[in-house]
Amino acid sequence: MSRFHVSITPEPDSLSSDKFVPSALPFSNSNAANHLNMSGNHNKYSVLLPTYNERDNLPIIVWLLTKTFKEQNLDYEIIIIDDGSPDGTLEIAKQLQKVYGENRIVLRPRAGKLGLGTAYVHGIQNATGNFVLIMDADMSHHPKAIPEFIRKQKERDYDIVTGTRYVNGGGVYGWDLRRKLTSRVANFIADMLLNPGVSDLTGSFRLYKKDVLHQIINATVSKGYVFQMEMMVRAKQFNFSVAEVPITFVDRVYGESKLGANEIVGYLKGLFTLFTSV
Repeated sequence: MSRFHVSITPEPDSLSSDKFVPSALPFSNSNAANHLNMSGNHNKYSVLLPTYNERDNLPIIVWLLTKTFKEQNLDYEIIIIDDGSPDGTLEIAKQLQKVYGENRIVLRPRAGKLGLGTAYVHGIQNATGNFVLIMDADMSHHPKAIPEFIRKQKERDYDIVTGTRYVNGGGVYGWDLRRKLTSRVANFIADMLLNPGVSDLTGSFRLYKKDVLHQIINATVSKGYVFQMEMMVRAKQFNFSVAEVPITFVDRVYGESKLGANEIVGYLKGLFTLFTSV
């Protein structure tokens, strides 16, 4: 009997917007009323943050991540995989490491722009947590959703929890009609061809058990944006259990989107390759 199944939980009202307070960057003394206490289970969460030209976004996302983990009394590390950003992202990352400590901010830079998939491979090789979170560094994914990912995972010891924009409680903000339509069509075609069992195949906000992610990555051959899709297809192939939580995706605050015509063509080619090989 297959273990692969998807469970969806509504987005809680408590995940309200956080106010960014620059003066609070180094420390957070806030204590949430409902902690996900580490006592007795000793879980550690490794966040993989691939970056390319994210010098403006990186300090904010790191502060929000640190705030979230401290409020929930969780052990964590943030692994920054910078692909030779010409805007000085790595220099900003080094400053953040001095503020938060080398045990919390782990720098694993690479010489050039080598792609998202290989960035995850590089990151997981350096992860010390038993759970791995992947998300975008441009603040499209808000860390306020992380406690719900963790709660959902604990419900039935799911192997993977993935965020979805396309169920009740989820959504997209900041996109024009053309980009919303492109995303919907991309997911529709992928769902029709691959039948992955999740509602948001192109999403990139996910929580994995580390050993599960390692197995999936070792089997995944796609590059670029198709990498995310293939990981969900492989999860179904290996009968891993998957749960979904609704998320709100917000278009990047600083910088330019890296999704262009070349990425769309690459997506379609990769989709066809997956369809014919899986």
